[in-house]
Amino acid sequence: TCALPIYMQRDYGRSLIALGVLVAMVLLIACANVANLMTAQAAGRTREMALRVSIGAGRKRLVQLVLAESAMLTLFAAAIGGLFAWWSAPFVVNLINPPNDPARLDLPADWRVLGFGLAVTLIVTFLFGLAPALGASAVKPASALKGGEDPHSKRRLMHVLIGVQVAFCFLVLFVAGLFVTTFDRLSHQPTGFSAERILNLETVTTNPVPQSSWDQTADHLRSLPGVEKVALITWPLMSGESRVSFVVVNGEQSTVLADVLAVSPGWMDTMRISFIAGRDFLPSETFPNAAIVNETFAKQYFGGSDPTGKSFTDDHGQAYFQIVGYVHDARTRDDMHRPIRATFFVPFHAVDAQGAPAPIRRGTFVVRTASANPLALASSLRQEVPRAQGGLRVSNTRTQVEINQIKTVRERLLAMLALFFAGVALLLAGVGLYGVLDYSVLQRRREIGIRVAIGARPAGIVRLVTARIALVVAAGAVAGLALGIVSVRYIEGLLFQVKPTDLPMLAIPAFTMLAAAVIAALPAVLHAVQIDPVEMLRSE
Repeated sequence: TCALPIYMQRDYGRSLIALGVLVAMVLLIACANVANLMTAQAAGRTREMALRVSIGAGRKRLVQLVLAESAMLTLFAAAIGGLFAWWSAPFVVNLINPPNDPARLDLPADWRVLGFGLAVTLIVTFLFGLAPALGASAVKPASALKGGEDPHSKRRLMHVLIGVQVAFCFLVLFVAGLFVTTFDRLSHQPTGFSAERILNLETVTTNPVPQSSWDQTADHLRSLPGVEKVALITWPLMSGESRVSFVVVNGEQSTVLADVLAVSPGWMDTMRISFIAGRDFLPSETFPNAAIVNETFAKQYFGGSDPTGKSFTDDHGQAYFQIVGYVHDARTRDDMHRPIRATFFVPFHAVDAQGAPAPIRRGTFVVRTASANPLALASSLRQEVPRAQGGLRVSNTRTQVEINQIKTVRERLLAMLALFFAGVALLLAGVGLYGVLDYSVLQRRREIGIRVAIGARPAGIVRLVTARIALVVAAGAVAGLALGIVSVRYIEGLLFQVKPTDLPMLAIPAFTMLAAAVIAALPAVLHAVQIDPVEMLRSE
């Protein structure tokens, strides 16, 4: 995060921290998985280790051997992960880069990055490879030749690690569900206007130009093929720019600011914002004179009644507005997490203190195209603006859909990466569960064979194999749920209209873990019920 510009740190700092925690959870799941598999491998190498001890190998030497094997595995995995990170880091940054103001970030794999990765690799190797190494080095040759020690202690350790994997996997699934639901509800939140087929031509001038120049340019754009409607606004909706003012009604000034937008006649129709009462601006109306207000404005300043025909002034008392129109709420600000604010619209054309038309320095031509892809006309319309009026220059061209989608980039990033990490965590937990069950069946094949020989039914064998591990999975899921509910307080600012106690938020990770556990247990269960007592006793 330290390499990001200030505004990106502000917008994405907490998101990247949350993703970092998810990565740590996945890493711990992988480490517990590897520790389990190495424990099972060490149990299968008991006779080999006993032979090494009998010919003089010391315990230290055996620990070094197992740790060296662990280090080779982790270094190989770290190299693959490094290549993936080298590709994915610029990809993730590109996802959060605003196209209208992209950041040029240098992401070199310098000594700090490589050192951190190497340190994590060595720590993981030592912490999660040490227990299997000590277990393998503590073998007693005499006991190994008699059939080995009681494997229950190893299985207990493996069950504990499985519980840890399930808890962390449930946590990752739970948080991923919250992020995905947040993105879904935020991206489907109504804006109050139609963004389809809208192209915004943000236009500036070196020096302010007369109002007539803007009107003539708008008329010229309307005459072009493929153009359905054209209107003017100071800046595009939800672009991040804003203008606010206090409102004075009947001599009482409000304590809450209202948003102000300057629009031309026909802009409401272009954006498909419908009127509740009143009318649109007339071409002869200028600022300050008339105003159109939204529903929130009427609720905030007029108790929700129809405000048409009423008046108000700004906080300085210099601008007097007669309300001529009353429209439905439409989102103007870029913060999708907050409700729509009180907004009043004023005429795009203004007059100065002497009543003369004021020249205009900047504005946005809002074009509704006839085709579904407004970008197809972007290049030609950009050239037509200065062709109509030489003093005007288009500084930026954006569709309204693009602007709307930018406001959910963070949530899309969180949902996408959280789902990816959840999938990895689920796969790792499933592999670990399969390994433990397979090891358990292998260690208990004599017992299972005897039970089959004396008449045990397949259902009883299934219960024998899965009963204990089912309890471990259930305990891990409960622990993961508790961790998830506690973690919500730290990521609450990243969520939108979702509660951790909602039934889908609890049911989806629970059913997902159950399905993964069933699939992981199936091969071991089939292996157990297919054990032939005769062949087993012959091999013994």
